[in-house]
Formats: sequence, structure tokens, C-alpha cells
Amino acid sequence: MGEQIAAFSDIQDREKPALAIVVPCFNESEVLERTAEVLAEKVRVLVGSGFISEKSRILFVDDGSRDDTWEKIVWLVSEEPESTVFSGIKFAHNRGHQNAVYAGLMEAYASGYDCAVSMDADLQDDPNAIDEMLREYKTGAEIVYGVRNNRDTDTAFKRGTAHAFYGLMSALGTHTIPDHADFRLMGRCALAALGEYEESNLFLRGIVPDLGFTTAKVYYKRAERQAGQSKYPLGKMIGFALEGITSFSVKPIRLIMVLGGVSFVLAVAALIYTLVSLAQGHAVAGWTSIMASIWLLGSAFLVSLGIIGEYIGKIYVEVKNRPRYIVEKRVGME
Repeated sequence: MGEQIAAFSDIQDREKPALAIVVPCFNESEVLERTAEVLAEKVRVLVGSGFISEKSRILFVDDGSRDDTWEKIVWLVSEEPESTVFSGIKFAHNRGHQNAVYAGLMEAYASGYDCAVSMDADLQDDPNAIDEMLREYKTGAEIVYGVRNNRDTDTAFKRGTAHAFYGLMSALGTHTIPDHADFRLMGRCALAALGEYEESNLFLRGIVPDLGFTTAKVYYKRAERQAGQSKYPLGKMIGFALEGITSFSVKPIRLIMVLGGVSFVLAVAALIYTLVSLAQGHAVAGWTSIMASIWLLGSAFLVSLGIIGEYIGKIYVEVKNRPRYIVEKRVGME
């Protein structure tokens, strides 16, 4: 595969690349038409200026939506019979944002595109930043990250938790790009390397930096969501954070050993206190410390079991080796 990857880098057309814009969608019916209009205009302008190939297109990935997202994708494709700007694939079941992004990127790679940009369907990622991404790509960058230049559109809580997450990931030894989500450009060589990662527990924000290659950053201002509701409420954000931490670091398991050492020291201290109290005839006074020790150790054990269980659960999912997703339908694909 290493020889193949080297060959792929040789056949990329960096002067006038065929670009695929991958847009994962889950219940995005309200915003989809506006998104399609903006992105189609962006592709037409770039093609008209000779910046990208006329073979470039927009690929929507319907992640098992429950509304009429897929029907609108089919309608968009049927409305563009000459330029064939749009195409789409539909999952048979909801498989999550990361799988939808991955599926679109792999579809772009299999279809022979020179590079692919992944971005959300809500137009919070600035389409105009694609121009600068392509410039960096043409100068040799294989991966170009779209990085937010501020978080003015976030609440104080979300801003604080986001920074805490990136700080925690760094402390655990996982390389991520702060203030970068999944808005990025990847060249054909990087896409080929990404295809080598076969784990079911996908965390692209950790996998892509792990690929290596020449990288660059493009800074942009994240806009307000155009329509619809966020698909990442607090519960999903916490789950996503846990996915990232447990997918790329075993330090939480190692911390259990540290916790065990601390608990042992506390237990010895409690034992000494109990013996001293007994010797002084104040055994009843030690009841509080004993109860505190029981609660402390009990909670430590439960937390430890939870962390270990999280890793065992991931092993369970991986060893079954089930497909990440199943594509039910395709439309507008060559």
C-alpha cells in the first residue's frame, strides 16, 4: 500500500484539480436548498476561473435522515442534468457524523477526485475559505485545516468546554488541531492513507493529524447556523469527547493505577487514625472517617470500572468487524 500511496501523490493534478465537496447531512431539509445554492455557485465560480476542473462536484451524504433530506438531494440532482454539480449517497441507517464524513471522502477517492473538502451542511463553515484551501493545496499542502479565528458565536459554556476538551486531549498525548472541527481539504495521497484506518470507532479529528503529510491552516470566521437545529446537543458533545479520548489514549486506564495508589495511601491514613482513636478510647469518633473512606473508595471503584468498561466496549465493537455503514442508494454518481 505504501507504493500505491506514493504513486497517488504523483498523479494528482494540483494546477486544476477535480474537487469533491463532501457534505454530511442528518435531518437537514430546512437548510439543504440554501446550502446547495451557495456551494453550487462556489463550484461554478472556481470552475469558470479555471481554478478547479469542470469535473468537480458536491457530494451529499444522507446519514439516515428521518425527514425528506434524501428526497431533496434527489431533486437537486434532477434539477442539474447538464452541469451535474450534485450527487448523493444514502445510508440505510443513521451511523453518525464521523462515518458520514468518512464515507463521502472514500467515495470521492474511489471516484478519482484529486482532493476533497468536507464541511457541515449548515453553512457555518465559510465556503469562501475553500479558495484559500485550494491555494495551499496547489503549493504542496496535502491536508489543509479550516480553523476558526474566534468563537464569538458560541455560548460561554460551549467555548469553555471546547477549550477544556482540546487541552485535555493534548494532556493525554493526542494531537488535535484546536478550534478545528471537520472542515478540511485532503489530497488524494492523504485520502488513500485515511482508507488504511479500519477501526469502527472513528475520530477523524485525531486520525487526520496522525496521518502526517504536509499541512497548512486556513483561518475563517464561523457563521451562525442558517436554518434548522444543531445536531450536536450537550449529550452528543460529551459522547463525542469520550469517543475521542478513548480512541486515542490509554492514559485514563493508567490513571486508574495512580488512583489506586492514592486510595491506598488514604486507606493507610484512615487505618492509623482508627487505631489511634481506638487507643485513646474514642472509637466512635472514627465513624465519620470510615464512612468517608467507604464512599471515597466506592466511587473510585465505580469510576475505574466505568473507564475500563468503556475500553472493553470499544474492543467488543472492533472485534465484531461489522461494516461502518451500508449505502442504500446512490444518485448522480458516475
